[in-house]
Amino acid sequence: MSGNSDGFTGIRATYRLQFHRHFTFRDATGLVPYLATLGISHVYASPIMQARPGSTHGYDIIDHNRLNPEIGSEADFQSLIDALHANGMGLILDFVPNHMGVGGNDNAWWLDVLEWGRDSPFATYFDINWDASRTDLKGRVLLPVLGDQYGVILENGEIVLRFDPQEGSFSAWYSDHRFPISPRCYTAVLEAGGETLAGFAREWAAIDVRRSTRVRERVAELKRRLVQSAEDPAIAAAITTALQRFTGESGDPSSFRRLHRLLEAQAYRIAYWRVAAEEINYRRFFNINELAGLRVELPQLFEHIHRLAFRLIERGDVQGLRVDHIDGLFEPRAYCEQLKLRSATPLYIIVEKVLAHYEKLPDWPIAGSTGYDFVNQVLELFVDPEGEAAMTRIYGRFANPDESFDDILYACKKRIMQVNLASEMNVLAQEFHDLSMSEWRTRDFTLNGMLAALEEVIAAFPVYRTYVSPQGAGDDDRRYIDWALALAKKRWRAADLSIFDFLHEVLTGALTGKNPHLHRAGTLRAALHFQQVTGPVMAKAFEDTAFYRYFRLLALNEVGGDPRRFGISAAAFHHLTQERARFWPRAMVTTATHDTKRGEDARVRLALLSEMPRLWSNRLTQWLRLNRSRRAEVDGEIVPERNVEYLFYQALLGAWPPNLAPDDVAGIKRLGERLEAYMIKAVREGKQQSSWSNPNAAYEAALERFVRAVLDGSRESPFLTEFHSFVTSLARLSAVASLSQLVLKLTVPGVPDIYQGGELWDYSLVDPDNRGPVDWGIRRRLLDQVAAVSLTDLAERWQDGREKLFVTRRLLDSRRSHPELFSEGDYQPLEVEGRRSGHLCAFARNRDGASLIVAVPRLVYALYHGGPTPDWGATEIVLPGDRAWRDVFTGRSLVLQERVRVSDLLREFPVCVLFGEPFSGGNSPLP
Repeated sequence: MSGNSDGFTGIRATYRLQFHRHFTFRDATGLVPYLATLGISHVYASPIMQARPGSTHGYDIIDHNRLNPEIGSEADFQSLIDALHANGMGLILDFVPNHMGVGGNDNAWWLDVLEWGRDSPFATYFDINWDASRTDLKGRVLLPVLGDQYGVILENGEIVLRFDPQEGSFSAWYSDHRFPISPRCYTAVLEAGGETLAGFAREWAAIDVRRSTRVRERVAELKRRLVQSAEDPAIAAAITTALQRFTGESGDPSSFRRLHRLLEAQAYRIAYWRVAAEEINYRRFFNINELAGLRVELPQLFEHIHRLAFRLIERGDVQGLRVDHIDGLFEPRAYCEQLKLRSATPLYIIVEKVLAHYEKLPDWPIAGSTGYDFVNQVLELFVDPEGEAAMTRIYGRFANPDESFDDILYACKKRIMQVNLASEMNVLAQEFHDLSMSEWRTRDFTLNGMLAALEEVIAAFPVYRTYVSPQGAGDDDRRYIDWALALAKKRWRAADLSIFDFLHEVLTGALTGKNPHLHRAGTLRAALHFQQVTGPVMAKAFEDTAFYRYFRLLALNEVGGDPRRFGISAAAFHHLTQERARFWPRAMVTTATHDTKRGEDARVRLALLSEMPRLWSNRLTQWLRLNRSRRAEVDGEIVPERNVEYLFYQALLGAWPPNLAPDDVAGIKRLGERLEAYMIKAVREGKQQSSWSNPNAAYEAALERFVRAVLDGSRESPFLTEFHSFVTSLARLSAVASLSQLVLKLTVPGVPDIYQGGELWDYSLVDPDNRGPVDWGIRRRLLDQVAAVSLTDLAERWQDGREKLFVTRRLLDSRRSHPELFSEGDYQPLEVEGRRSGHLCAFARNRDGASLIVAVPRLVYALYHGGPTPDWGATEIVLPGDRAWRDVFTGRSLVLQERVRVSDLLREFPVCVLFGEPFSGGNSPLP
């Protein structure tokens, strides 16, 4: 089953909105008329289920079956739905099945697990390894939340035992973290209150926590009695006395022994946050301790967390789901099948999935992916492959990288596995080692050897994950596994390679080889767990580390992209698009998300550098000289080093607003603040000079001083003057390329998505820069203005983004008027002839006699020769037949026969989309 059979065709175009406490249901309701006028069919919402208080993104959900009260009430949500329906629109929800937020005092399921341990009805919901190799973690869960060593925090008195008079419960508290005390231990606490609480202590002691079938009911009853009794001053005073006896005195370590013994008797171990990397025993979202993995493959959990979502779907409030982090799930295919089976109405399902350029989306019952593949396919159309060698030489000369990207990625994967995700690797190695011990032919593999072999295989893995299932491994899965094993063997220093034969059998499910007696269920479970680890390793190493170490062309360092892949031809783009039209015509196509590394227009501007390596080299030489005095020395090293400074100039080029002048002191200051935050994040993500876990304060301070000095608009600055001149020379050309990118997104097969605010120019940096507040007022005003704007006005005032908004509105209007043409029309590349043929991307789409032609320029720096007008020469498009056409942007009516000169098509506007019906005479051909 593929995107051809998703069963839902009413989604024309989506608009991504990020909900949080500063952008609520009420705010979105007020925005609906604007979005309807723009031509949006569906709002594509970030998670709206209850998240941790203060969440800025919504992915730390604590209750899947309740709307987030910080973004509105049930009534507020219903008002939003009513407004959408009144404007003929719908809603797509971002759903998070992989994990929940577990930090603090918010998640009732997690708190119940902490209180009851493995006896909690929710214990199986979380992916906890209750049989950890450490004896002090057997049957316990590690909680790495402390800001220092456990002993230091304990003896400082920062862990405090408290009584909750509303619940009748005891908990240990550290900051805002609550650790419920097990009912097994209430007797010990109450006995510390003396004779006044002796009766309560005996009642609690009488509970057989292990055997009583009604133990939870009895515990709840006794807690209610404590609530009622605590109103008695004598009882309250006795409880206070009991708590005081668990409170130590600073300077007297032995006084904390009672509290320590109590904590050691719990189903959890409180620990220093740095312990997590090596010892945490629950699956996390990447390496974020506050996001605990869920076992959504359990039928009862699947039903539980989807209750609200399915109710909203069944009553018509929601038409689609975006599945977050599909690669984190135990069995993604089974999950998608269950979603489709469970929904009583046609449901548009897309999955967040990062694909390598040689990888195909698995044939799941979904409409497609969220569009990271398109982000990079369309970007590469604006990267000149002929500039690769020169850009590589320039990067080597200026930044002196001593490793290839392959070497960097390998080192980053090893670093992530050995540091950030060491605990996950240890658990995985233990599972594989236990499996090998079950068969005499493989029992001599050591645990350390198994860990090292798994590290080598995962370091060589060419994709995020495979999808081996109970049905076995597919051809693609086998190819990726074989590739990784072959490369791992080459890197293996030991003479004995048999451990890789064992891994091959487990990872592919091939139990008919040398070890036919391996336990099939255990083997499959190990293979599926392996798949849940490779994805986080790839994501953290590739996107969040290597991308911040290698900067040959920063535009290519994008989610779903590959810095080694330097541009594609128009023919290659056509092929990829035809593949999408054939297999996934309802997949989402986007150019920006909340997770992309920079704004869509910043990315295209940076791509221009591939066309002008010599000029880029000259400017770099000048800037390095001008800013030499701004560098500093820290611990014998120059800050910033060349590689980081190379990153800085590219980031600055992409982020500079088109209307910012060097004498705009306030504007330069705002830009500088953005760049300061970005550069600190970049070096921390790179994990070389600094990191999130070990910030290098001296290095970061020197880097901040450099950025602040370079972007100081309060004084005369030759650098700012010169850099502004360079930006100005590229700004209009990059805007033309951005319009081409936009037209392609809105016309190729697929459902186009606009990230909030992206209908105007987007030169944002990575989050949090791209998640800031949007000025909806200026967008509303400009939308009214572009309804009847002249092309002259667009050309003269393009810097404010009205030109982009104009193109967006016109094409979304066209999608609304011709829904079948866009959703079901074919995709036919058009032949382009002439000297400049490589600078045009042109295609036609047809359905039931209706047609459109799209023609947009690419590689525009060479096309425009750095000037104001393009040089198309005699370049022509070969047309599919005679028709009467209307230009969507200029309004011209024309007849084209056989071929047309590109210079004629693009004379009045830099991009062209034509709509046509079969020619019936009466019009004149374009002269």
